[in-house]
Amino acid sequence: MNEFLLIAGMAAATMATRIPVLMLLSRRQLPEGVFRALRYVPPAVLSAIIFPMVLRPGGEWHFGLDNAALIGSLVAAVVAWRSRNLLLTIVVGMATLWIWRLLFGV
Repeated sequence: MNEFLLIAGMAAATMATRIPVLMLLSRRQLPEGVFRALRYVPPAVLSAIIFPMVLRPGGEWHFGLDNAALIGSLVAAVVAWRSRNLLLTIVVGMATLWIWRLLFGV
């Protein structure tokens, strides 16, 4: 029961901070610059999550060949750049990560 109350409380707190802003902004026409800027939010958030895990595993900078996450990320970046296919990028990046870990015992 405590978990349910915790989840319900966090949902209420989240909605209490977001709904008033959304209601206020829904009545206004936002400038085009705001929409252009908002397109960069998802890549910025994903970069902030992913880069520390890839470049600083365990809290230390690590650029060696035994960093499987770095190798997988680099391969995935090349695949994404060349193919522009999200599913292919994920599959190839994960396969590279797993194969690198398997081959080098990382």
